[in-house]
Amino acid sequence: MSRNEGTIDRLLRVIVGLVLIALVFVGPRSAWGWIGVVPLLTGLVGMCPIYSLLGIKTCPRR
Repeated sequence: MSRNEGTIDRLLRVIVGLVLIALVFVGPRSAWGWIGVVPLLTGLVGMCPIYSLLGIKTCPRR
């Protein structure tokens, strides 16, 4: 399991995930906000399964 997300990609995923999860507690209070767990986890781990399937890498080569 290698990383396939760059720093900016990871940061944006964490921010979007936190915003979506915050919508569960503030705002429309819809259960759909829990979908924010997916970008939050992929941003924290640095690996996106969909990127792997499509062969996309946003991280610089090592």
